[in-house]
Amino acid sequence: MARYPGGTEAPRGYYYCPGKWTLTSVVADGDVLPGDASHSYVALHWTVALLLAAVLGGFGVILFPFIGIARLAQGIFRALVGGATRGARDLAATVAPAWRPGEAHLTGNAEPPAGEVSHGGAGEKALEDVAREVEKKRREESGGGD
Repeated sequence: MARYPGGTEAPRGYYYCPGKWTLTSVVADGDVLPGDASHSYVALHWTVALLLAAVLGGFGVILFPFIGIARLAQGIFRALVGGATRGARDLAATVAPAWRPGEAHLTGNAEPPAGEVSHGGAGEKALEDVAREVEKKRREESGGGD
């Protein structure tokens, strides 16, 4: 039996890929087999291909219920473990210390320099600055127009 790697030209005929359990037909000489070089195809006589198609179809019919049950069990398992994993990730995010790239406080927590706003008050200071600027513009407009 001749073997052909995937992605190469092959003579007309039927080919079986043991890695994927598939039958492939090449209609004309020089057509390319599907897949890449990691897939290996075996050339088959048409009678062997016909029997193999029936056997593979029978396996599919017989194994289909078991495949469905296995996929259902896998889905339930992933739902249970996925919920626990998600909860553990959320808990770790709340417990983990804040990391700020580029900062190194080797002597403890850094204190903000005098005159700078602490971490939580930057929004209030910005609002106060905008309010002062708006009030200043209003006074200029009302004073300049009269």
